[in-house]
Amino acid sequence: MAWITAAPDLVSAVRSAKQFLTYVASGPFQYAVAEAPALPDAYFEDFRADMLAKRVLLAGGLEKAGFEVFRPSGTYFVTTDIRPLGENDGFAFCRALPERCGVVAIPNAVFHDHREQGAPFVRFAFCKRTGVLEEAASRLKTLGGAL
Repeated sequence: MAWITAAPDLVSAVRSAKQFLTYVASGPFQYAVAEAPALPDAYFEDFRADMLAKRVLLAGGLEKAGFEVFRPSGTYFVTTDIRPLGENDGFAFCRALPERCGVVAIPNAVFHDHREQGAPFVRFAFCKRTGVLEEAASRLKTLGGAL
């Protein structure tokens, strides 16, 4: 979500770049963003606490499953290294994961100019219901060394 005020040529350039850098159209959310400043501080405090608890839950579950976990500070994705599980190819790992345990992940290599640099890293989203995260952690733990 962003705003820009600039000369028309610069706005056009920013709009062109944004079109190729984002994967979600945020137009419908602008009404919500406009209302957000009117919400009480408690809303944001509760939201932050909920997201932190979910991050702890998922990161802990991933660690117990054998992943090396990189805890984020400003996103709702937990990045993991799959090499401790004997894996090196994030694409193959992510393609097989749903069948193996019914959980999905995103290969980080898709975000790298040099895909080999991101090959052993995958990410999991924790912006889910707590029960979904608990189930995912449980399913991932059952894989053990079978990955």
